[in-house]
Amino acid sequence: MIDVAKCNEGSMISNRSPKILLVGAKPMLRSVAAVLMGYLLFALTAIAFFRLSGHDPHAPAGAAFMVISILYGMVFSVAGGYVAATVAGLGKYEFEHAFGVATLIAAIGAASFIAEAPGESKWTQLSAVLIIAPAAIVGGYLRRRQLRNKMLEARRSRHQ
Repeated sequence: MIDVAKCNEGSMISNRSPKILLVGAKPMLRSVAAVLMGYLLFALTAIAFFRLSGHDPHAPAGAAFMVISILYGMVFSVAGGYVAATVAGLGKYEFEHAFGVATLIAAIGAASFIAEAPGESKWTQLSAVLIIAPAAIVGGYLRRRQLRNKMLEARRSRHQ
């Protein structure tokens, strides 16, 4: 057992209580949870879309289905970025949380692209990396714009 009272000030062991250490960790945990929630919103809706449509996401598809699925992916990518920016609740890192969602979408799309067999279609992975992932950042922009408008309304109401 380590006696905290006997530790020197320069020691690697902290004499702060675990409760105090957790207070500093809460914003980071909330940020991580926000990004994961935003990504899960996108990923689960994408899985549902392909299951309900009966199309294999790694199979060739017609142009109309590609356009519809990419637009669908973009909508839920924007929603995922917005959710991440909202759940984080910090009020000043909206783009960063949305960028976290975009990074996850792009990284998993790129990993799937690399892991895909040479003869299989790669349109879903390419669209995820090049089109759908960047759309998540729009969600952060929408959240920041919403917060800015609320702030401006509050200022106007105080000055009337």
